[in-house]
Amino acid sequence: MRHDPLTLSVQERVEQLNKRYAHHGATAVLERALGDPQVGRIGLVSSFGAESVVLLHMISVMDRNTPVVFIDTQMLFAETLEYQLELTERLNLTNVQTIRAADTAVAKVDPDGTLHQRDTDACCALRKTQPLQEALSGFDAWITGRKRFQAGSRATLDFFENEDNIRIKVNPLAHWAPEDLQEYMDNNRLPRHPLVAKGYPSIGCAPCTSPVAPGEDPRSGRWRGQDKVECGIHFVNGKMVRGPLPVDTLETAAKGAAAQGEQI
Repeated sequence: MRHDPLTLSVQERVEQLNKRYAHHGATAVLERALGDPQVGRIGLVSSFGAESVVLLHMISVMDRNTPVVFIDTQMLFAETLEYQLELTERLNLTNVQTIRAADTAVAKVDPDGTLHQRDTDACCALRKTQPLQEALSGFDAWITGRKRFQAGSRATLDFFENEDNIRIKVNPLAHWAPEDLQEYMDNNRLPRHPLVAKGYPSIGCAPCTSPVAPGEDPRSGRWRGQDKVECGIHFVNGKMVRGPLPVDTLETAAKGAAAQGEQI
């Protein structure tokens, strides 16, 4: 009698997957993850940022109908929104799903749109973390573009991670270096995000992203001057929020929005 591979715990599956694909390359890990029964229902979460085109292109070649979740925080650069439309059309991605916080949640937590000036963690929780957790509720795994070189907190990143025993995070590019990304984009003649040429090697929301000077860490332009290196989507239920707006406030707003049939 065959057993459902998803009956194993998330941690058990992560351990087995990392062992199975330890010596595989990025494209092989991604391609196998799309069809491995131990991974389950999977989607790609993409910011359509500076390096996003690599995974998006890989997905377009392997299975262009793979769900691609795009979080519109409603504070993104206009260039990012234009780039998202350009890549979706150029790569013929057929299942891009744009999500955003519900109007009711924003009205309750950030009515004047200035929360990012007072508490960036709470703003990220409202506009990124909570909407993403809602969107991922139907998935067993999600693909990220994180890489070991990006930050000290990512230095030991594996291909597969346990997200709080809820689902698996797949990081196909974990071992890639900046030159690998550049080579892939060049070889495949992929369009770059227009802000890269203007000094933005890492791109998030417009109010919290600044240009990076030569020699600076590529992510130094994100939340410059703050003790913050992640937006929160890699923490479950906004656990990283340290400010005065607790997650239960966001969850209450989310439940109210759900009751009214809104997407958050």
